[in-house]
Amino acid sequence: MQFTNEVNWSLFDFIIAFILLSVIGLTINYILQLTNRLQNKIFFCIMVLLIGLLIWTELAVGVFGSPIAGN
Repeated sequence: MQFTNEVNWSLFDFIIAFILLSVIGLTINYILQLTNRLQNKIFFCIMVLLIGLLIWTELAVGVFGSPIAGN
């Protein structure tokens, strides 16, 4: 990484981060276009963000110990 040697990201890590953030953004965009009620938009967008955060956390540190867990 640019700022410190303690963070050791490879090209694969950047690709996964790009894919995850793109999927989250595209899903939120789809939800905003699909639903009409403001309550539904807020609820589903929060759910997508929380699921994305859980996946990111699992990939980073392996909170749940799944096969995709990081180190």
